[in-house]
This record gives sequence, C-alpha cells and structure tokens, in this order.
Amino acid sequence: MTDGAEPEGGPRDDLQDGLRRTAVALGRAGIPFALVGGYAAWARGAPEPSHDADFAIAEADVERAKAVIAAAGLDVREPAEDWLFKAYRRGALVDVIFRMVGEPVTPEMLARSDVIEVLAVRMPVMDATDVLSAKLRVLGEHFCDYTRLLPIARALREQVDWDRLAAEVREHPYARAFLFLLDELGVAAPRS
Repeated sequence: MTDGAEPEGGPRDDLQDGLRRTAVALGRAGIPFALVGGYAAWARGAPEPSHDADFAIAEADVERAKAVIAAAGLDVREPAEDWLFKAYRRGALVDVIFRMVGEPVTPEMLARSDVIEVLAVRMPVMDATDVLSAKLRVLGEHFCDYTRLLPIARALREQVDWDRLAAEVREHPYARAFLFLLDELGVAAPRS
C-alpha cells in the first residue's frame, strides 16, 4: 500500500480487536475491570499507543478472567512476572494487570473509572489521575522517557486532580521532576 494505511488485519487492527474482545469478555462475565495505561489515556484524548493494551482487575478475579478471555479467542499466557498475565490476539498483546506499580488493584481504584465508549465498546476507563500516577511512579534511572509522557499529560490536564497526583508521587523523584517540568510549561493546574 502506498497511502500509508495499514492493511486489514494488520497489527493495529489485531491490537484493537484484542482490546475489544477482552473488554466484552470481562464485562459479560461480570468481572470488575478498567482499561488502563496508554489506551486509557487515548480514550481520554491522548495519542494512540501501538505496543499493547492494558486492563486492570483484582487479583481474586485472575483465574476467571483467564478463562473468559481465552474463550473470547485470545491466547492466554503466564509470564515470569507475578503481577499480570498476557493474552494475545494474532500476535497483538493485551496485558491484564492485578498489581500496578507494586500495589494491588483495588475495588476503589476500579470504582473511580468512568464508562467511556472505546472502539465502539462501552467500558470502564481508569481515572485520568490514576493513569498519570501509574505512569509517573514507574519512572526511574533505567526508564525515564518524558517525551512519551508530555503529550499524555497535556491531553489529560483538565481531567487530572493535580493535588492528589502530587501527593501520590511525592516519594518518586523522577515523577516530582516531571511535575516541575509540567508546572514550568504551564501544563499542570496550580496546586494548593
């Protein structure tokens, strides 16, 4: 193709199909969940990610979630990490996370989600403050890419509780430095 469009059934189509199938399967099974990560930011106005889709569930729901996601046509796999499982749709990756940044996914976190239509499927999407908090709390000396975070922060800025975000990241120096940058650029709302 010369117009730059992706052929039908290409990687983006497979990723989006995996995202939709996972959300529908979890919803039909009555498993509380939320779309998180890059696609949650995208659903709220940020640039679309291309690597994977991420969902959060409570750890108590892991085995049932694996079964319903496998029944929806995804290949479920156990990675070495003990905080998520992976599901693939024609090679496209969906991560199902039950501990985010080392902390259990809680009913309160899931309850803060908003139901938003994403790719023609209504689903819970993680609160913008939680999305940005998780992305900032993983920053460290081995991974500190502000260039990916800046467009997300700009897109979500009116949806973020900046006081809560500052409190959640106060123990994380790379996150605090990013908040300083956002203040200097006029992206973050003034905090009390």
